[in-house]
Amino acid sequence: MSDEGGEGVRLQKVLAEAGVASRRQAEILMRQGRVEVDGRVVKEMGIRVDPDTAVIHVDGSRIVTDTETVHLALNKPEGMLSTMWDEQGRRCVGDVVLEKAGSTKGLFHVGRLDAATEGLLLLTNDGELAHRLTHPSYEVSKTYLAEIRAPIPKDLGRQLRAGVELDDGPVAVDSFRVVDRSGARVMVEVVLHEGRKHIVRRLLDAVDKPVQRLVRTAVGDVRLGDQRPGTLRKLNRDEVGSLYGAVGL
Repeated sequence: MSDEGGEGVRLQKVLAEAGVASRRQAEILMRQGRVEVDGRVVKEMGIRVDPDTAVIHVDGSRIVTDTETVHLALNKPEGMLSTMWDEQGRRCVGDVVLEKAGSTKGLFHVGRLDAATEGLLLLTNDGELAHRLTHPSYEVSKTYLAEIRAPIPKDLGRQLRAGVELDDGPVAVDSFRVVDRSGARVMVEVVLHEGRKHIVRRLLDAVDKPVQRLVRTAVGDVRLGDQRPGTLRKLNRDEVGSLYGAVGL
């Protein structure tokens, strides 16, 4: 960060180009003390920053100003592999990214979904963000909808919240609720911050409720919503800010 006349780009211009607000509105935000650069509240209008390196927050949310940084959401269909390429030529995430974004260079997928699991898969070229989102110590929640067979024991939610012992250690859910019932089919929502392989399937297998269908619907505050299977979209500014905030970046 530098003063008037130094190198870099005026902060209000950086905020405007990041889509936060117009330059005039950005100046108002700055005067109100709502903008931080590298951990310091900035109210001076002449401040210049390097948009590629400055860590900027507005109202506590991280603003990504590096135009080379990419954050994408894919609704992975059933049967697609969570890899950027497959030597056997099977359909994989990299095929969709290549078709829609033109390149897979430098992109990391945030965790994996097994071939049979559908739903939200995040992709980014920010390696530190990807690492923190998948590391259990940051406790970023993942939300799943699972189809299981009826009946559901009354104490199943309590049992899952208390924890179930698996062969590689215990696992407990953050929350569990029944979403829908239809004959022998029951849809349940499971929220947990575990990232171990096949964790939801293994957890429900362990309580004798094997999964018939599994969809990841959210990672942190980023939700799948009505995004169609096989489609890719850019995360919006609020979604990106929420991910950085969740892992302390």
